[in-house]
Amino acid sequence: MAWLYYVPWAPVLFILLLSLSRGGHASAGNINSNRVDTPEDQLWGAFSPANQLRKNTEKLIFFKSGWNSKPFKDTDYAPGDTAHGFQVKTLDGDFVYPPPGGLNISIIVHAFTNKSAFLECMWTSDSSLTDLVDNLPDSAHVVFVSLDDTAEVDVHWMRYQIQRVAKQRKKDILDRLHFSSVPVYSLGNWIPSVLYDWRCEGINCGLNQAVFTSKDWDTPIVAKRLDARYDWLMGHWSRQSYELVDAADGCNVSSEVKGAVAWVSEGDCSFFTKVKNMAESQAVGVVVYASLGRPIQDMTCVGIECYTPLSIPASMVHLLPAVMSSLRSKKQVNVSFQNTPSPNFFFGIDHEGKLAEMGWFLYPTFKFLTWQSEWFDYVKQLYGKLQKPARAITVFNHTVMQGENGTVTTVELPKDFLASDSLELDASLSCPGLKDETCAPWDHTVQLYVCCDGLSQLCNLELGRWITAFHRGIGRWLTDVSPLMPLLNSTKCTFSMKTVPWAKPWVASLNLRFGKSSHSDFEKHSGDLSPYLLKPLYNGGTFDKNYNKKYQPVNFTVPTAVRKVEIYAVITGHGSDDNGCGEFCVTSHHFLINSKFNHSKVFEKAGTAFGCAEAVKEGVVPNEHGTWLYGRGGWCDGLQVTPWRIDITSQLNMNGSNTILYFGLFDGKDPNPARDPGYIIMWS
Repeated sequence: MAWLYYVPWAPVLFILLLSLSRGGHASAGNINSNRVDTPEDQLWGAFSPANQLRKNTEKLIFFKSGWNSKPFKDTDYAPGDTAHGFQVKTLDGDFVYPPPGGLNISIIVHAFTNKSAFLECMWTSDSSLTDLVDNLPDSAHVVFVSLDDTAEVDVHWMRYQIQRVAKQRKKDILDRLHFSSVPVYSLGNWIPSVLYDWRCEGINCGLNQAVFTSKDWDTPIVAKRLDARYDWLMGHWSRQSYELVDAADGCNVSSEVKGAVAWVSEGDCSFFTKVKNMAESQAVGVVVYASLGRPIQDMTCVGIECYTPLSIPASMVHLLPAVMSSLRSKKQVNVSFQNTPSPNFFFGIDHEGKLAEMGWFLYPTFKFLTWQSEWFDYVKQLYGKLQKPARAITVFNHTVMQGENGTVTTVELPKDFLASDSLELDASLSCPGLKDETCAPWDHTVQLYVCCDGLSQLCNLELGRWITAFHRGIGRWLTDVSPLMPLLNSTKCTFSMKTVPWAKPWVASLNLRFGKSSHSDFEKHSGDLSPYLLKPLYNGGTFDKNYNKKYQPVNFTVPTAVRKVEIYAVITGHGSDDNGCGEFCVTSHHFLINSKFNHSKVFEKAGTAFGCAEAVKEGVVPNEHGTWLYGRGGWCDGLQVTPWRIDITSQLNMNGSNTILYFGLFDGKDPNPARDPGYIIMWS
């Protein structure tokens, strides 16, 4: 339903790192797959992976025992706890937290290890490093540490990588980056406790590994692996053991790989071509090995390649001489896939000095680190807004929302609340536990309804709308809904907040903030005016060929005392037809005033790769455990739905009859999907 509301003339009232893969492919205690000298020294110079591995071979055993032994701690740390002060030695002197200037910065702690292919790719990809150099907010600092015995070498190399890219980009960032040469197990503070306690298994967590076995070997070879981009190849490795078959470079179809995992060299054709050919050859999966001395890469599709669905999994590993030798000798080699838990590689400290999880990095780039830092800035700004004068009325206070009714409560509003002329919703959605692992996994629409007079046509209409995040419980938003104050037409109101009944529980908090328009966004629209009257307009519905047929012009006249008229609409697209509508297709929505003035909103970011990720600064929860990055039809996962407001005063006959008509289009025409039509949720 859309709203047409009026505001009469009224005075304003006061109330209201670890190291690069360095050639070491085997876990400690297993065969080191880098059994031959390589020309890596020429590629990396003093920081050659092979060179450093040779220097530190004896330390691998200690590395393993270090991970199996938790550091001593005297307390547990949870997200939201206050971070204690700490001091670490860095390449540029001591870094002290909290800083002498006070809590005016956020901190990311990143622990690197050469056992992670994911981190190797992050640190060897210039595009990933550029994301850090170009996009790290000015208020953010990063402390880099290493989980490995090669910490001093690691952090020198990491600093070199960033210096190199920063020089190319002409960016001054190094004064906010702090590289500690002390390994994590020797830090002597609470940081190791968080890294060990907040273990996680996911796309960027733990150690993804490929395990190669042969009857001719005494022990298996365990190699770090990086799986292909999550949004390109949807296939997943099972826990079984597969036969491995050499398929050369994979640039041609091969009948020999049927029913097996194809062993394919890097180069000569794209990753897409390799996987497509192996899929057509009926291989069950692909393992691509990097060229000699080359790092593991992020395998993904490019351009139109992405429109070809491929169902088999693929991973990348380093060149493994023993595997190559056995396959070329026609000896059977099998491969299986595993994830070994590890300490966490990232955590944060926000501007308030609170510990924070970092969510999922969906693929290996520092973008995700910068998005979390942007979130810290957003929260700081939000807290600033919440300090402005307002009268806060608690509706829900950490209340479980689940089931058909969600959460419902009746609230007594102060008798003088109408003396205010602005209303903001301060809403948050958290999880049953303190960590993201306790959060509901899927994104769903959350709606807030209010009824203050059971006999009124305004009873149980929507007051606010949000979309849940994928598996993250940090969302908090402030939404100005001042035009809807006439919904509160009594001092006793029942509020219900709910999502789909089958969703797992969320913990909802909601405060109504009554204030004066000078302290809200309402001032931008209405000056010294107050909301006076609401006229319900249109609802949404199934987005098919009949979508617009049900909408007829609404006739109305403007009451005498009114000085301003606005349209207020909340519109979101959902579902997926053959055009991706309404979630991922570009739709347009129109209000036609007096058959002459057309007001349009186009969801132009729907379906774009980073349409929602680019809105973290506006409140999108970052690093969710799902496809949160993509633009949607008028909404984002982990965000409030911002109302669309249109001032139509100058287009009206203030002394006579007026008409308003809504219609929605896809590709400039009435929608006409061939199958599975989507739907539009609209209140206007």
